[in-house]
Amino acid sequence: MTRREAEERAEEEQEVQEVQGRGAGEQAAEGRAAGAVDDELYRRLTAYEGRPAATDGVGKDLVNEPMIRHWCEAMGDTGAAYRGPEAVAPATMLQVWTMGGLSGHAGRSDAYDALLALLDRAGYASVVATDSEQRYLRPLRPGERITFDAVIEAVSRRKTTRLGTGYFVTTRMDVHADGEPAGTHRFRILKYAPALRKPRPEPESAPASEAEPTPVPESEAGTPAPGAGTVAPGAGTVAPGAGTVASDAGTVTPGAGTVAPEAVTVGVEAATVAAKVRTGAPAPRPRPVINRDNAGFWAGVAEHRLLIQRCARCAVLRFPWLPGCNACSCPDWDTVEACGAGTVFSHVVMHHPPFPAFSPSGDGGPYAVALIELAEGVRIVSNVIGVPYDRVRVGMPVRLEFLRTDPDLELPVFRGSED
Repeated sequence: MTRREAEERAEEEQEVQEVQGRGAGEQAAEGRAAGAVDDELYRRLTAYEGRPAATDGVGKDLVNEPMIRHWCEAMGDTGAAYRGPEAVAPATMLQVWTMGGLSGHAGRSDAYDALLALLDRAGYASVVATDSEQRYLRPLRPGERITFDAVIEAVSRRKTTRLGTGYFVTTRMDVHADGEPAGTHRFRILKYAPALRKPRPEPESAPASEAEPTPVPESEAGTPAPGAGTVAPGAGTVAPGAGTVASDAGTVTPGAGTVAPEAVTVGVEAATVAAKVRTGAPAPRPRPVINRDNAGFWAGVAEHRLLIQRCARCAVLRFPWLPGCNACSCPDWDTVEACGAGTVFSHVVMHHPPFPAFSPSGDGGPYAVALIELAEGVRIVSNVIGVPYDRVRVGMPVRLEFLRTDPDLELPVFRGSED
């Protein structure tokens, strides 16, 4: 290498180092700029702390015995303190007396609306309620007038969750009964930007259960098997003569969806349930209401197929079943059979009141209810089986099975995997 070539090589290396240095510096500057934006947004958000969220709120009704009775019946609370001339309201009804119903309350403050609008403009437009906390100061009695005020108590720093990144906003409601402090109710929401969905591998098929559920064999994801794209003639028949869906996908034949006398009608179901209760037999699960809009879905369940509607015009998938497409309003549709793979998108654990028909043990104990995101992209509410209720987690892979809950009913459920 000549001296000239060595000098040129050195100059090239110096230029590369300078470019790399500028790139690293630009990345660091971008990071500082993003942090500065977040800090500025947080500063603006916390300026709303201590400002009113609602003022001079008044309960739509006085504390009253009928609502107390309805609550106790729904919750299965038989406490003697909630009956008779000296009755008080259950403490956990504190929020009930402040609810605005369908017409709402008119007292929400401009400050709270401005706070939410600021988050919306910053890209945190999605919202989910996360938790609430109540503190009881004295019992509420029938005839008392409930009033309340609410304040923006706290805004968190930016947090990242499985749902996405955003800010927790906590409001505190101070509740009064006939002018006396009766309790406080804290309510927290997350305003967030949804996390991007990452492609995930299809989970392996779960081993066959020794119990009643029937595993669904794996098929090509999103590709219906021959004949699976439409509801075949007669496939919509839930019972002889009931709910038949025509083979020209999405077009219901005259009389389709009508329930024949031999079908399981609501009246017959109610009588069956009542008879079992009278004889001391465990109450069965409620029967599905089958009509011309969803008969094809239940026909698929009867064949151990989970069918998803697909718009015949724009090909958008939809669930639950609807008479028309929300995307383009087209009334015509066909179906795609779900491959059976999914994940837990969100879930709750039902503790009270007890519903023995829904709990795996049959004693009414806790059980998990989950919103399952199918591999095809739509979501369905169902039960998670195969794992303890307290081990169900967001993101848990699940696999479709069909569970026979009693001789007359089979339902799609999802078996969880802790692996």
